[in-house]
Amino acid sequence: MNDLLPSLAESLLLVLALSMDSFVASFAYGTNHIRIPLSSTIVISTVCSAILGLSLLAGVLIRPFVPGELVKAVCFFILLALGLVKVFDSSLKAAIRRRKHIHRDFTFSALHLNFILTVYADPEQADQDRSRLLSPAEAFSLAVALSLDGLAVGFGAALGSVGVWQSLLFSLFIGAGAVRLGAFLGNRLASRTSLDLSWIGGVLLLALALLKL
Repeated sequence: MNDLLPSLAESLLLVLALSMDSFVASFAYGTNHIRIPLSSTIVISTVCSAILGLSLLAGVLIRPFVPGELVKAVCFFILLALGLVKVFDSSLKAAIRRRKHIHRDFTFSALHLNFILTVYADPEQADQDRSRLLSPAEAFSLAVALSLDGLAVGFGAALGSVGVWQSLLFSLFIGAGAVRLGAFLGNRLASRTSLDLSWIGGVLLLALALLKL
């Protein structure tokens, strides 16, 4: 029981940090009157959780082959680096938008990397047909873009013994809740806003890194 509560807290902190992107993206959709139906919410939550799960499992598989002290150091520096990146996330996305110069035209390359980077920098670009409705197929592209951070974060967190299954359960439900809440609040405001909460995810990752010291 003494070990369970800290483990649950670490998993919760991890998932809350990763869910901030989903919340902010959904908020942007809401302010622009782009609907996210329940089916698309499920797609986003499932894809993000699946990618997080794969990265967590990769970390679990590699952990036995890494010396204990080195595991702690690698875990700390991965979470620290990703946390700092997330703190300055808005600047990173602005740089990608300037570099890509993509607005209405979508350039697809190997593995759709250009498209994924575009959606990562500007989530509203996932609504390709301008229907004001995010279809499940479009939600899949958005989810992949939102999961880019989760690949490295999940791997680093698993090296530090963050629970895989509890993290997956938290991710499924909190991820879906973040999408619904973000869209709801965005619709309530019903106007363009400069809200940028991505730095909160970075602060949470930094807190998780400190817990691994």
